[in-house]
Amino acid sequence: MTPNSNFNNKFNSKFGSKLFRSLRTQLLLWLLVPLVLFVGFNIWVTYNNAIAMATVVHDRMLLGSARIIAEQIRYEDDVLQVVIPPAALELFQSDSHDRVYYRVVAANGTLLAGQIDLPDPPRLPHNEESTYFNAIFRDDPVRIVAFSQPVFGVPAQSSVLIEVAQTQLSYKMLSDRMWEHTVQQQLAILVLVVLLLLLGLRHGLAPMMRLRDRVQRRKPGTLEALDAAPVPTELVPLVHAINDYVQRLDDHMSAHGRFIANASHQLRTPLTLLNTQVHYGLRSSDAGTKDAALRAINNGVQHGIRLVNQLLTLSNAETGVGHPLRQTDVNLIEVVQTVLEELATLAQAKHIDLGFESAAAAVMVHATPSMLEELVANLVDNALRYTPAGGRVTVAVTSTGHATVLRVEDNGPGIPEAEREQVFERFYRLHHERSDGSGLGLAIVREIALASKAEIALSGPTIEGGQRSGLIVAVTFPAVPGTADSAPEPLV
Repeated sequence: MTPNSNFNNKFNSKFGSKLFRSLRTQLLLWLLVPLVLFVGFNIWVTYNNAIAMATVVHDRMLLGSARIIAEQIRYEDDVLQVVIPPAALELFQSDSHDRVYYRVVAANGTLLAGQIDLPDPPRLPHNEESTYFNAIFRDDPVRIVAFSQPVFGVPAQSSVLIEVAQTQLSYKMLSDRMWEHTVQQQLAILVLVVLLLLLGLRHGLAPMMRLRDRVQRRKPGTLEALDAAPVPTELVPLVHAINDYVQRLDDHMSAHGRFIANASHQLRTPLTLLNTQVHYGLRSSDAGTKDAALRAINNGVQHGIRLVNQLLTLSNAETGVGHPLRQTDVNLIEVVQTVLEELATLAQAKHIDLGFESAAAAVMVHATPSMLEELVANLVDNALRYTPAGGRVTVAVTSTGHATVLRVEDNGPGIPEAEREQVFERFYRLHHERSDGSGLGLAIVREIALASKAEIALSGPTIEGGQRSGLIVAVTFPAVPGTADSAPEPLV
């Protein structure tokens, strides 16, 4: 195959694909296909009608010729005499130059006139009756009429059989002309309909083109809703869908902008402190002061590393909502135990009683393993950071036939009911907080829960010694088929 042919094939393929993606082309095809089928059926019916009409005309001419011959039969001097008048044959004069044959036979089979070898009719007609049939005569297809004419006054003679045959050139010419004339009319009508359809489609699709132009003329960054008033009824759902998408895009971009601004602020503050501590340590000549500055720098670096890691985790979790990461069945008990072992040092440093409750050795949930570990780690880390020294944090896992619930409970300051929905926003911090948290923990938990098709709920505080304190975070996962059920417990 030559390069030119490859280019032509690719061009034709792309052009054809683009053409058939056109709404105008598809609508035109859907309208033309049934119309073309109808025209084809009509042409077929017209062809049959043309043949039937030509047959009727041809048969009447044959019968007329036979009757003219029959009128000239005489019985004179005890002999049947037949005179073939010129008018009987002039009926068939045409440009097709058909050949005409005839035969007149007495009742006893005696040939009175014409060709003796003209084929006999399939059945003998009764008096004043005619019958028509097709035959091959002298290698030509012919149409034949057989007409029975009674002759009165003839002894032992009841009737005479007259046959007139004609080749079918004029018959075919007549039927073809009638059919071709009808086909030309049908094609002319089809072309006119196509032109009217193109004009109608152009006019009908004009509102869609105007809507396209309105969208294309909008300036970059414009997120105003489209006006559905000048749009046809069929396009109103499309306009509403575009407006809904624009609204969601506006919300996403606003949240994205807030996220960048908050992240910049969260990173700028520790970097500014680090810079101050570095200058302070460089200006000081005392070794103890330098060590204190280094320890402060180390704490600031650790805080920055944790913040960056949380930002990356949040980004991965958000990606998992729109495009789920590879998920599998994970043993939630093992994940919780691993997290508690890693955070045991932090709990001991704050003298916090960190406990775990579960009635089963293995409880399976469907999730991404790394994301599930981040979810548990953030919940427990938040509880440990906001629980005062000497407090307690309890993690519990329960499973029923319908759901698996991870519950993290602490006796810290809790979250007021009015702010429980806001704490899931990025960088949101309660006014009374004194923790070094970044405000990303619960935001990460919510995104991971959404990606795992789990639900998260906050409850509390509880009553202890007349004081209201504590928070319960419950994450409910869909049950994994085939997992053994443990005894259900009340969660809140």
